[in-house]
Amino acid sequence: MSNSVVTLSDADFATEVLDASNPVLVYFWANWCGPCRLMTPAIDAIARQYGERLKVVKMEVDPNPDAVSRCQVEGVPALRLFQKGELLGATEGAMNQQKLEAFLSSYLSPVS
Repeated sequence: MSNSVVTLSDADFATEVLDASNPVLVYFWANWCGPCRLMTPAIDAIARQYGERLKVVKMEVDPNPDAVSRCQVEGVPALRLFQKGELLGATEGAMNQQKLEAFLSSYLSPVS
């Protein structure tokens, strides 16, 4: 695992997200989505901040309808937090880095 955001496709979803032993934050976005562009720096910062403790992946919604359907994404940007194949948390809509950290801290121990 690295501390950068990994781009996934539908073909990678089960292996990289559902079968992962560590928590995985899936960031659903779209190229045409303005709020998604605003959230990208916060997503990148979270990937660096959590390092090895959290895998952060992004999936573009338009070319990945299977994962979008499976995760019940209704709008972008959207976040889904998985651990060992189980959905721990979900949120939709833009948020700043502090709100993103608060969302994650509900499920993960704080970064030391």
